[in-house]
Amino acid sequence: MLNNSDFMKSGISGLDQILRGGLPRNRMYAIYGYSGSGKTTLAIQFLMEGARCGERCLYIGTSETETEIHDLARSHGWSLAGVDVRHRSMSFDQELEPGPSQTMLHPAEIELPRTMESLVNDIKELNPLRVVIDSLSEIRLLAREKAWYQRQLMTIKRFLAGRECTVLLTDMVDEPNSVLKTIVHGIIELRRTESTYGPDRRQLRIEKLRAHDYISGYHDYKIETGGLRVFPRLAAAEYRQSYEAETASSGIPELDRLLGGGLDCGSSTLLVGAAGTGKSSVATQFTVAAAQRGEKALVYCFDERLPSFIKRANGLGMDIDRYLRNKRIVVRTIDPAELTAGEFSHKVAESVVADEVRIVVIDSLNGYAYALPDERFLSVHLHELSSFLGERGIVTLMTLARQYGQYGGIGGSTFEISYVADVVMDFRFFERGGEIRKAVSVYKRRSGSHEYIIRELSMDSGGLHVGPALRSFADVTASVMRYTGENFTES
Repeated sequence: MLNNSDFMKSGISGLDQILRGGLPRNRMYAIYGYSGSGKTTLAIQFLMEGARCGERCLYIGTSETETEIHDLARSHGWSLAGVDVRHRSMSFDQELEPGPSQTMLHPAEIELPRTMESLVNDIKELNPLRVVIDSLSEIRLLAREKAWYQRQLMTIKRFLAGRECTVLLTDMVDEPNSVLKTIVHGIIELRRTESTYGPDRRQLRIEKLRAHDYISGYHDYKIETGGLRVFPRLAAAEYRQSYEAETASSGIPELDRLLGGGLDCGSSTLLVGAAGTGKSSVATQFTVAAAQRGEKALVYCFDERLPSFIKRANGLGMDIDRYLRNKRIVVRTIDPAELTAGEFSHKVAESVVADEVRIVVIDSLNGYAYALPDERFLSVHLHELSSFLGERGIVTLMTLARQYGQYGGIGGSTFEISYVADVVMDFRFFERGGEIRKAVSVYKRRSGSHEYIIRELSMDSGGLHVGPALRSFADVTASVMRYTGENFTES
């Protein structure tokens, strides 16, 4: 069983979390990725972490010159003090001129052994604890023949065997039957996906790591000033904690009765309806009620800017400014074009753990969906996020704008995620006496009973009001509602 001293930190906190502590020491690792995926940036961060810990570190570049590497470091605001940078150029001459007693030779027979000898001598001279060879692509091109290339890899492997040295080897090509995959202790793959709109999406995964546990799957990451930022995929079970089985009130008795008493801690609620039916206002009401109880609430707005949020809440008499000032309610506006779903989940997790938040609102899932390169995986991301929040005992509210016909007709949303939620509230318009009005109902609550009636929802400067059942109307949930004029008694 490895302990903390057996690991080397990568210098990237999110990657170390995925690796459950870091890379096992004194091993060789391959970093695969096409141009622009961040291989060199990751490798330099690995070396800088070693220098920070007082370890001798060596960077050997076969494509980037020493000047280019220092320029890259400066672009991130880094100093490479403590990191030795060497450049070993590759010669790609077609032929070497034969001497008087020399036959025509392939460059691999002369230049490749010289290059490998230089690499070995650099490591012998400095005796570093961390080494980066960036990259193997030039060595492969110089070798030309696969057998020659594989022979040089085995030379490096044999030389490093038994040395107290951890090595990262970068390469552009991930060959299915590469000998490199066999001889290295672990493999990190970096991927870049071009988006039809917005920035490129980047993901990494640990393809292989011998005798050590790690978080599998693809994890989002970004390259920004300061280096790689990795956002580990949420694993809800790792955040499990005990909490009291309480019920969160909305502060409106009629709304709580409709929900069967309120919302259970650790539950997720989906508020579905057309734009303007009151979804965001009801979600905000729950955050205000939480703030009045002395709890913290976190609101992520994908569709609404902060001034609009404040104006709407104050217009309903919620005195939202007071709770924003004392930070009982924190509102964060999100630009979905600049954020991946993995990064968003990571931000939510960080805030929830650090600030002991009790209620989280995501408004809306339509905006959240734009953060995904492939909408088909929306329900998977939501399931992971809601499971994490549920394990922390947090009340989660998510709004979803559903397309309607003229006031009443139901139109399907572009994705089906209602099965993820523990509670589903339905919001819709109806017409009465020539006026457009709102209705609210609950048609799902996993943890218990709830009212199976449709009530009118109204709003004014005094707040939200949940009225009596719409018993004089039939087919409220259908495309055409009918006024029956009959008097029904309460059941």
